[in-house]
Amino acid sequence: MAKRALISVSDKAGVVEFASALQRLGYEILSTGGTKNLLKEQGVPVIGVDEVTGFPEILEGRVKTLHPSIHGGLLAKQDNKAHMSQLDEQGIQPFDLVCVNLYPFQQTISNPAVTFEEAIENIDIGGPTMLRAAAKNHAHITVVVDALDYDTVLSQLETDGSVSMETRKKLAAKVFRHTAAYDAHIARYLTEQSGEENPERFTLTYERQQDLRYGENPHQQAAFYRNPLGSEFSVAHARQHHGKELSYNNIKDADAAMQIVKDFDEPAAVAVKHMNPCGVGRGSTSYEAFLKAYESDSTSIFGGIVAFNRAVDEKTAGKLVEIFLEIVIAPAFTDEAMKILSAKKNLRLLTVPFDRKGTHEHLLTSVEGGLLVQDQDQFTLENGDVRVATDRQPTEEEWEAMKMAWKVVKHVKSNAIVVADSQMTLGIGAGQMNRVGAAKIALEQAGDRSQGASLASDAFFPMDDTVEAAAKAGITSIIQTGGSIRDEDSIKKANEYGITMVLTGIRHFKH
Repeated sequence: MAKRALISVSDKAGVVEFASALQRLGYEILSTGGTKNLLKEQGVPVIGVDEVTGFPEILEGRVKTLHPSIHGGLLAKQDNKAHMSQLDEQGIQPFDLVCVNLYPFQQTISNPAVTFEEAIENIDIGGPTMLRAAAKNHAHITVVVDALDYDTVLSQLETDGSVSMETRKKLAAKVFRHTAAYDAHIARYLTEQSGEENPERFTLTYERQQDLRYGENPHQQAAFYRNPLGSEFSVAHARQHHGKELSYNNIKDADAAMQIVKDFDEPAAVAVKHMNPCGVGRGSTSYEAFLKAYESDSTSIFGGIVAFNRAVDEKTAGKLVEIFLEIVIAPAFTDEAMKILSAKKNLRLLTVPFDRKGTHEHLLTSVEGGLLVQDQDQFTLENGDVRVATDRQPTEEEWEAMKMAWKVVKHVKSNAIVVADSQMTLGIGAGQMNRVGAAKIALEQAGDRSQGASLASDAFFPMDDTVEAAAKAGITSIIQTGGSIRDEDSIKKANEYGITMVLTGIRHFKH
């Protein structure tokens, strides 16, 4: 009895060559719909599934392979006499190979104009059923879901006359990963369409983008996966033009830089080290913005990552190459800038579509045994109950400085303090166990530049000691959350020093 292969694919790349090779190796080819027609047109002998089932395709193709003549041949244990006897009784022949890929559901829902009805019609039923059946029975059947595996299967068939159990097991595992991902996309889409916010099960699927040399440290293995339906404004979907492959830490730092710089409407530049901004500047051009970011902390920027929200030109590139940087991110680079920056062999140059920055995904944080899911922190001063709590009202310049500091402090690890003027950060205190400690770091870094500057805190002051430290450093305006049972102590201290203090009603913890 000839070996039998069932082939039914939506993505037909390489399938004619694969089927032709199987036919030459003595396989009888069964197929459906468009795949069957294509193989016939290309001269590959093929049997229609309806010829085997004795039943036509119905319901506009919704039902064609869901039949015992097909699934009996897929699920029978070929070393089980009772199974094979039952197949004989029913006139069913077993399959030796199944090659199936599915309706393009992911591609369909990626189209912003897709209708709900179009999405539903691209949910494959028969394909996953055949794949799962064949994968379950991989002890007897070779199952192929990925065209990249065609050559491996053919090579083993041509060399050994069969596909090894090791390969069949790997291919079966790949099938279940594939169908699980397929179902995850469907579940996500229908969940979103139905308005469920916190479903009883949270199913994720990601595609491997690259193997990484290591993780945070050389002794940790790592890989980078991306959400295939995720935001195009992301490191995962960025285009790399030059430099070494991104590392684990590069990816995290690049993401942090992008999240900060996208909050600015005017030209801005952000320098990041270890997930925290070390300098943020804005100006009328990318060059002016970068000078401000650099002057914010010309020491910490060494070995850092810089992100721009405007194109990088020749003048800016000339300044960038004067220091050692790991990555430069921008919407675009001029040809002259690319030439200058590419002279640095290892400098990674990335572009991301800033016109897509409006997309927002959930933030996912893994913990031992679980996963935390939350919305992104998108709150701005416009969302809060902002009020001036002190006797003195802010000047226009102080308002601008406080807005600058508040915009940045949201992205600094808590406890966080940012000292800034209207154009740049002057000092940043990040990740301290107490707030006054973070303030002392930020104020020390700012030095004399604290005179007349503003200070922002990501959360309320539990005591008035931070106000005291700020006043002694020359700070004239403070913006903080408020909400402490001892707010009045801080307000009183600010009034004592003539500092204007704004309470936002919004906390910006970042752990």
